[in-house]
Amino acid sequence: MEIKELVLKTLKESDHPLKGGEIAEKSGVDKKDVDKAIKQLKEEALIFSPKHCFYDAVK
Repeated sequence: MEIKELVLKTLKESDHPLKGGEIAEKSGVDKKDVDKAIKQLKEEALIFSPKHCFYDAVK
């Protein structure tokens, strides 16, 4: 599974918005890779940031 897909899956399974570090911890992916994936997913409009530094999947 690609890192982007893993990050998106982690966000979809969460019942609340997560910080990048929390996503890294839950998915087992390095924080730098999570940050890159978050940037790409935001550009693709698959995730959004409800408040500064927190991310959630578009439902």
